[in-house]
Amino acid sequence: MTASGTDADPLAGLASTRRSYRAGELSEALLAPTWLEQLRTWFAQAITDDRIDEPNAMQVATVDEAGRPDLRTVLARGFDAAGVVFYTNYHSAKGRQLAANPVAAALFSWLPLERQVRLRGPVAKVDPAETARYFASRPRGAQLAAWASPQSEPLPSRAELERRLAEVTERFGDGEIAPPPHWGGYRITVTEAEFWQGREFRLHDRLRYRLVEGEAPAGPARPGGQWLIERLGP
Repeated sequence: MTASGTDADPLAGLASTRRSYRAGELSEALLAPTWLEQLRTWFAQAITDDRIDEPNAMQVATVDEAGRPDLRTVLARGFDAAGVVFYTNYHSAKGRQLAANPVAAALFSWLPLERQVRLRGPVAKVDPAETARYFASRPRGAQLAAWASPQSEPLPSRAELERRLAEVTERFGDGEIAPPPHWGGYRITVTEAEFWQGREFRLHDRLRYRLVEGEAPAGPARPGGQWLIERLGP
């Protein structure tokens, strides 16, 4: 016990806390031809693992006008050859940051599988029709919340948020709810995708797909460049 009568500092042993990663390996021979195929393969394994509660949770990093980084967790709501999509309030902190600097990095962290996927690229709003289709699939409560919440803005109390929710609930009644004009999707157009598999003694496997301009080793082409696959030091 410490002098204050509480348990010892739980952070005191951080420097000596470690484990060896032995769940798998990732070699060039095991890698899919494209980042999308590889992500689909790993995602399919993540969603069947009961230890992973929300496999589509990803951390998205942006920077503000002063170049200061910011990070939060969002839910990926789709990925295809064009990139990865998530939805949010366009007036939120990340919305304002993306308006000023339309680039982002994203991370899927599947720790029970000892895996991470890192994505980077430019960001743009999705087509309004795509936003409308997704918004229609959301539970009604989530639709109302999108109208009620001044995301990232200061609120005087929880009661004020609940007052705003009651107001929009009364306004819409039993009618259809369209997406708010300040709410919608963003697509990260992937130009880099790194797949990280933990290995023993921190000699991890890191394989990266990177879009390069001009000539590159043989690989799937795309307008403006080709994909280079390379191994990174752990």
